[in-house]
Amino acid sequence: MIVRKQAEALARAAFTLMEMLVVVAILVVLAGAAVPIYLNYLDNAKRDRCKADFKVIETAINKYYMDYNEYPQNLQVLTQPNQNDGTKPALDAEALLDPWRHPYQYDASQLHPQSRRPKLMSQGPPGGPPIPNW
Repeated sequence: MIVRKQAEALARAAFTLMEMLVVVAILVVLAGAAVPIYLNYLDNAKRDRCKADFKVIETAINKYYMDYNEYPQNLQVLTQPNQNDGTKPALDAEALLDPWRHPYQYDASQLHPQSRRPKLMSQGPPGGPPIPNW
């Protein structure tokens, strides 16, 4: 009798195939719901980084404007040492790439009507709209 109860206990100690399939199905449903949320979070983080990059580049552009009394013709000028005193560049060349690894677009001839900031733009995510600084 004792041996039989031990055998029954051992026989029931493992999960059945059906129980395992139910657990796997639940995990697949949860993962399927989590992936789009995570990808949306990553996309929003890249957009926020793009806006932060605009602030850094605008600061470098304003410094250039104060040094030379004109806006730079292109952003690559900001990656070169200062011509007046030889100090280090205002930006790395890497800072001129958006989170999607495209170069930021810059137009010194287009100024914001009120703030007088030059126009900066990112191409944005593939298939998405461009992201302007204003």
